[in-house]
Amino acid sequence: MANKSKILIGGTGYFGKFVVEASAKAGHPTFALVRESTVSDPAKGKLIENFKNLGVTILHGDICDHQSLVKAIKQVDVVVSTVGALQLADQTNIISAIKEAGNVKRFFPSEFGNDVDHVHAVEPAKSLHPPILLKSGGSKVTILGDGNVKAIFNKEDDIATYTIKAVDDPRTLNKTLLIMPPNNIYTSNELVALWEKKVGKAWRKVMFQKSSFLRISKGDQTNFEIDPSWGVEASELYPDVKYSTVDEMLDQLV
Repeated sequence: MANKSKILIGGTGYFGKFVVEASAKAGHPTFALVRESTVSDPAKGKLIENFKNLGVTILHGDICDHQSLVKAIKQVDVVVSTVGALQLADQTNIISAIKEAGNVKRFFPSEFGNDVDHVHAVEPAKSLHPPILLKSGGSKVTILGDGNVKAIFNKEDDIATYTIKAVDDPRTLNKTLLIMPPNNIYTSNELVALWEKKVGKAWRKVMFQKSSFLRISKGDQTNFEIDPSWGVEASELYPDVKYSTVDEMLDQLV
């Protein structure tokens, strides 16, 4: 563990908990930033207890409390932000605290499923929200758009594993780590066809094109074409990681 970076993660949000667990299991000294009010929240109690059982150090702090951020950041080498879309702008607070602390060697801003402006010094592993929304009921499936837009489907724990792999990897420095496993890239039409094959039943497709849903039909938060030249692809860098394929994920639902 002495040779592995010490990592600070905002750990009690939806995605943060996966990154905290992946970091601890990979042997990194792991620090979870937790609001004091969260510690007394019964709903979060089991999560924090699980962190402690994994050897995670719990630090009290808040993204809007500068001094608590500086104090926490001074204890680590790497900061991984996992804030949601509504808090992306608050990450400037983390950057200010990193500058004051003066000891962080890498910062992974939160862009897990969010639009990317590609100006960050270091960007995190990326998961894409499906650009086509599927809703099923009975023998009918509703598809927004024409069903031919490709999407990348990744399990959260796989994204977290790849993210932590990138922390001490010089090949990912100043790069976007794109998680685009070849077995997880599907259009909605292909996804429905695969599901039909598994259940042995054809579904009636309803193509929904209402104008208010055009943004969803083009892409939820990542409505742009991914260019592999933007960075490096995770499954190629880390072939040892056994990621969950779409085929395997659907098998769990049959």
